[in-house]
Amino acid sequence: MPANDNEPLFISMKDAARLTSMSRTLVLVLHNEGLFPKMVKLGERRIAFVRTEVLKWAADKMAARATA
Repeated sequence: MPANDNEPLFISMKDAARLTSMSRTLVLVLHNEGLFPKMVKLGERRIAFVRTEVLKWAADKMAARATA
């Protein structure tokens, strides 16, 4: 997916949940099961997700729906 310079590179857990229409708890559960993109540690107490990886995960889910 081409990157838009106006879009952030990293997104918070809250934004990842909002972007995928899931709860933060479900995002964390899927992440812990290896079914969601990996987190990036930005600091001692700050994590984020790579925006393009979350968008690709969502696109893959939509593509799987079409073949099911």
